[in-house]
Parts: sequence; C-alpha cells; structure tokens
Amino acid sequence: MADTELPLLTRRLPDTDAVTTSAHLTLDQRSRSRQRIRLDDGREAGILLPRGEVLRHGDMLGSENGLAVRILAAAEPLSCAESGNPLLLARACYHLGNRHVALQIEPGRLCWLRDHVLSDMVRGLGLDVTKIEGPFEPEAGAYRDGHLHGRDHGQGQP
Repeated sequence: MADTELPLLTRRLPDTDAVTTSAHLTLDQRSRSRQRIRLDDGREAGILLPRGEVLRHGDMLGSENGLAVRILAAAEPLSCAESGNPLLLARACYHLGNRHVALQIEPGRLCWLRDHVLSDMVRGLGLDVTKIEGPFEPEAGAYRDGHLHGRDHGQGQP
C-alpha cells in the first residue's frame, strides 16, 4: 500500500456509534502524535494530531474519507499494589510520583508499567506487588492538558 493511500486520522470525533474499527495501542503509542498504526481489522492507518496530545482509552479519531476509529488501551506488562490501607497506597503514590512515574490509581490499587526497581521500592514501603498484563490508563495529571507529567511546561508559567 502506498503512503498516499494510507488513511490519516487527523481529528478527534465525538463519541458515537459510527465506529468503523478500533485500534489497541500501548501508552507509548497513545502518547505519540505522528505514527503509523495497525488497526484491529488488519489495515494500516496514520495518526497525525497536534503534538503533545495523549489519546485516552475510548477516544475516537477520524479521517477525511470517513474512517472512524475507537482507540483502546492495549494490554501491557504492569506491576500493581493493592491494599485496604489508604496511607500505604498514598505513600507509594508519593514516592512513585516523585520519580515521575505514570500511575493508574483505582480504589485500593495502583498500577505502573512494570519495572523491577520500582516494584522493589514499593515492596520496601510495605506493599505486596503483583505482575499482571492489562490495559494501562494512568492519571492524566492535574492540569489535564494531555501531558502525563508536569515537566513540559514553559519557564515562568505558574
């Protein structure tokens, strides 16, 4: 297939039932604004969005020729800590966040992309850590600007 025939997903669509297909993408893929992807139906497409946007699970993208694609979070290797003790989870969130680790925070549980050093640190805080394969949808961040962390703002901004 020549690049001129590659459908380009260039705009976000409202959430509708008019889905043509879907694409399971990792967090890394959902964080890149320009790339070639394989759709779940086997076709290829390109993503061409403004830089800095992060796609979330369930987002819809569209092309000029009417292709509508629902973006889904792909399964990834994760580490998870579960506890009924909110103080232990808060301490783990603090220490992981201090290392700019993207975190998926749920009631009684937090998950991050698998890293044995981080898992050992969390175990050292008193939490059990398990390995799973699953979709990863980390917190978008306090500023909700599409960035996963706060280091991308310009100098002098509040």
